[in-house]
Amino acid sequence: MESIEFNFQKKTKNLDLVLPFSQHIEELRQRLFFTVIVLLIISLVAFIEIRPIVHFLELPVPNVKFFQLSPGEYFLATVKIAFYTGILFASPVIVSQLLFFVIPGLTSVEKQYIIPILIGSVVLFGISLGFSYYTLIPAALGFFISYSADTLEPLWSFNQYFDFILVLFYTTGLAFQIPIFQIVLGLLGIVSGTQMFNIWMYIVLGATVIGAILTPSTDPVTQLLLSGAILFLYFLGATILLILKK
Repeated sequence: MESIEFNFQKKTKNLDLVLPFSQHIEELRQRLFFTVIVLLIISLVAFIEIRPIVHFLELPVPNVKFFQLSPGEYFLATVKIAFYTGILFASPVIVSQLLFFVIPGLTSVEKQYIIPILIGSVVLFGISLGFSYYTLIPAALGFFISYSADTLEPLWSFNQYFDFILVLFYTTGLAFQIPIFQIVLGLLGIVSGTQMFNIWMYIVLGATVIGAILTPSTDPVTQLLLSGAILFLYFLGATILLILKK
């Protein structure tokens, strides 16, 4: 009898931990509200201190003079820079709030995979930003500057320059998520690491095509660098799948 009472009490306590759907929605709303507030605060601080950020973005092309085509062009560009800076620095908060909301509903097995996958995705996106800033942007813009050095003086619109590097940042960030997609497909049993290695010839061709599509510039240097990074990331993801299988 004591054993039965203990089991009944234990089940009752576990049932108390189950929240109704309305409380889940309320929790999600609060976490979204907190995330938006953090994003707005960081964006506001970035807008107030926009000059160091603008100088940081101009560093890859020190020999270029920037101008604005219209009176409000630079202002609108700084608003976009502040907003995307807010997204970048608020990303740890966004991921943490997502984890806090999702983790209670996961099983122990799901936690072993989902949490590392989310953290790995954020880390790879951070690495992609560094790769774009220190490798792709100098290579692409250096090619264009050297190509027209004898005939034209480099005078660029700052807004168009920022749009160019923004596209490069996010396309590279998307390409750096390839290992995450591979791991998810492998965990779902759709494809294995061995099968990924067996189609390496098609991947080389595909990486060349993807590098040409994702690169906003048409210079071969940037396309080769991005294609090489895609190949490395693909084989990295396949290797991780083999390790997980073992």
